Amino acid sequence: MMQTSDSYNQKNSLFNAMNRFIGAVNNMDQTVMVPNLLRDVPLDEDTKAAPDANGTAAATSYFQQDADMYSSYVLLKSIRNDIEWGVLQGDGRAKEKAGGPEVEEDDLEKQFRFHLTGLHTVLSKLTHKANTLTNRYKEEIGCGN
Repeated sequence: MMQTSDSYNQKNSLFNAMNRFIGAVNNMDQTVMVPNLLRDVPLDEDTKAAPDANGTAAATSYFQQDADMYSSYVLLKSIRNDIEWGVLQGDGRAKEKAGGPEVEEDDLEKQFRFHLTGLHTVLSKLTHKANTLTNRYKEEIGCGN
């Protein structure tokens, strides 16, 4: 019984979420042989809600509405590189609002849990986006699944 609980918790670990995202982006990168074919192809995100990591419905339009598949492809690869290689301290993206709930400096556990939950949610959405882009590319070039 303990083993089942441990495997469930491990499945939802941040490490595994990062590995799922990196794997999805690697698959996308290997599938998309000619990235320029993605230029000017609209995302055509359906407005249906997709389940997030917690099994609840979440909107799938988390990328810019006017973005094309190519810009999403480049963004996903950039995020993968940031996870694998780290973010440079001088990078403007690293200096964006670190935000979060207003908490005392001493309440590090609350800050950690807030950011961990947010990171896990974002990684799940990005993984879904990479898988969706891969499938859309296959449809565009006539491969199907």
